[in-house]
Amino acid sequence: MKIIIGLGNPGKKYEKTRHNIGFMVLDELRKAWGFPGFLLNKKFDAEVSEGTVLGKKVLLVKPQTFMNLSGASVRKVLDFYKLSPAHVFVVQDELDLPLGKHKIATDSSAAGHNGIKNIIEHLRTQAFSRLRIGIATKQQDASCLRSAHDFVLDAFTDEERETLQGSLSRYQEEVEKFITAESL
Repeated sequence: MKIIIGLGNPGKKYEKTRHNIGFMVLDELRKAWGFPGFLLNKKFDAEVSEGTVLGKKVLLVKPQTFMNLSGASVRKVLDFYKLSPAHVFVVQDELDLPLGKHKIATDSSAAGHNGIKNIIEHLRTQAFSRLRIGIATKQQDASCLRSAHDFVLDAFTDEERETLQGSLSRYQEEVEKFITAESL
């Protein structure tokens, strides 16, 4: 089984914010793969959807703790399924990458991302994979006096959402590469 974790904050208030790109990508993957709707699993403190992709069992997980506390939810999922962090692929926002760009990270530091930092603390390792999705924009550059915290909690503009929509197939390809990897 592969566990795909989308990072975000719960609640309508944060639904379309830059920080919730992980949730947004998981919503799109769920639709593309024909998985059932997300349901709240209280023992995981997460919304989950399960199905099969390319012959592999996959669990999509959206922690319902706030972003900076995501690690407890991830730990609960791994403990329940008796899996190692190598089975985890986290989809996260990345302020150090331009909008529409992405990078794969494996066994790397949190690089200032508090949600990733918390996952590393709970798993006691950074040996898991991540899809780092760029959210940096010219708007952020022009408003350098604003804090990163404020920027990531702003909603995407229509133009930014269009850019992201054009990148979704690439994100899906990256997740599918992880799912089919035979390294486990």
